[in-house]
Amino acid sequence: MMTALLRTALTGFLLASIPATSALAYDPAGSVSGSYLAGRSAAKLRDNDLASDYLTNALKTDTGNPILTEKVFLLELSEGDMPKAEEFAAEVLKFNSQQRMARIVLGLKDFKGRHYEEARRNFAQSAYTPVGELTSWLLTAWSYAGEGELNPALKALDRLDSNESFANFKTFHEALIADYLGNSIRAEASFKKAYEAAGTSLRIVQAYGNFLERHNRAAEAQSLYRAYLEADQNPLIEAALAASLKGEKPQPFIASPGEGASEALFSLATSMNDDQSIDVALLYTQLGISLGADQDIMYTLLGDTFEDMKRYDKALAAYQKVPASSPLRVNADMEEAVALQQLGRKDEALAKLKSIVAADPKNYDAIVTLGNLYRANSDFANAATTYDQAIALLEKPGPGNWRIFYYDGISHERLKQWDQAEKLFRKALELAPNEASVLNYLGYSMIEKKINLQEALDMVKKAVELKPNDGYITDSLGWAYFQLGDYEQAVIHCEKAVELLPADPIIAEHLGDAYWRTGRTLEAKFQWQHAKDNKPEPEDLKRIEDKLKNGLPPAEPPVTPVQNTAPKTNG
Repeated sequence: MMTALLRTALTGFLLASIPATSALAYDPAGSVSGSYLAGRSAAKLRDNDLASDYLTNALKTDTGNPILTEKVFLLELSEGDMPKAEEFAAEVLKFNSQQRMARIVLGLKDFKGRHYEEARRNFAQSAYTPVGELTSWLLTAWSYAGEGELNPALKALDRLDSNESFANFKTFHEALIADYLGNSIRAEASFKKAYEAAGTSLRIVQAYGNFLERHNRAAEAQSLYRAYLEADQNPLIEAALAASLKGEKPQPFIASPGEGASEALFSLATSMNDDQSIDVALLYTQLGISLGADQDIMYTLLGDTFEDMKRYDKALAAYQKVPASSPLRVNADMEEAVALQQLGRKDEALAKLKSIVAADPKNYDAIVTLGNLYRANSDFANAATTYDQAIALLEKPGPGNWRIFYYDGISHERLKQWDQAEKLFRKALELAPNEASVLNYLGYSMIEKKINLQEALDMVKKAVELKPNDGYITDSLGWAYFQLGDYEQAVIHCEKAVELLPADPIIAEHLGDAYWRTGRTLEAKFQWQHAKDNKPEPEDLKRIEDKLKNGLPPAEPPVTPVQNTAPKTNG
């Protein structure tokens, strides 16, 4: 979405540690402490339904406990229960008048009731961190828009000038508010500025195109849509272009102050997409949904957020709420299939994707997703066939298509079709020369096959430079040195790989092999035992057990790292 990404997470959130001054009382029967600890454990696992049940039960016994009250408030908000969240927000403010999310919740309650002045008072008291300032001034600006006041709204947005990372948020919402209030000159200037700064943003392209179409400039809007679609085949932009070509004039992108506030929350939530801020993104998404605007895109975002949190049951429920009439419905169906796969309902997942592909055999994304499910299920024959089908749809593959060649290469390699796999990997590298995963996979495969070793070593070295903290890639480099007979270098890189991924059996086995070749036999056996204890695949287990019993056979002469002109194949 926006190019200026805000990573600041709210403090004092539901996973915060228990203060030493907690008012929780010791209860021999465990009714308070037991429920609290169970709820806290559930919260850590992001099972917010269960956490809310436990903590609410604890709160019934320990009425008025400020720690419990605040945690239950945040859990109810994360579950989207706005009436309960509003009730608990009021309770939270009795003992913590500056609790940020409570102020935002009650401010939005006032906003929805058109009590804009009261809303602004709540928003102002939440503006004491960067994310609080950004949230407060965006929502404050929309509250003035609700009163029909352009200049005060723009002055509120000017408060964002204090932080340069807020620039794109400011410009975009400046355009939306000016458009909503009928100042087309100011709106167009701001839309242009926003587009120049972040022309790859879906919402900027949607809103600017919408503005152009409503001002009888459909050709310009269509040009905007086509430029976007060259890089990303998004169903919302495709639908906008199709409607424009039919001469259909769209409704305003923002038709009410509530829709504007929802868009602000959407903008914020989509910028919080790392693991440290994903919990806050969930809260903002639920708040956006509560305003009732753009339900299809908001529920899609909610599903994506739950997926990122690995709450696949919740993701599935969110995607199911995307309306059947929405351009995002097919996308939601695909994401439902992914969630079903993660929930272990593999047959349902495959059936859903097959039905999507049957209905539209040219749906590239659905075909790729179907291939991914086959590959996740180790059905490499069907995966390869499906990926081949997707590749056939590409008239001119671009840099964004490298993954399909990579995934297809993996599938053919696992089928022992090396010649085809190598061609696919090299095509992926042609499209994305600096993609570490491809460099590593191709390099490692050639190392295992003892072919093209100098090229393979160079590939893996480059992959390590690109991702120095990736244990698998670091292990590949160590294993390359092992195959070349440079066992001291092999030990150095394999040791680092084990530090990065201590529970991986194959990486531990490789370090054991390197230790053995350098005469460190006791350490080698320790690593092989460690590999065995970490549940390797059956064929790997047999090999590791043999090493534990017999060690390694005498080393063969190392392969000279020169480029072979006629690579061997393994089938």
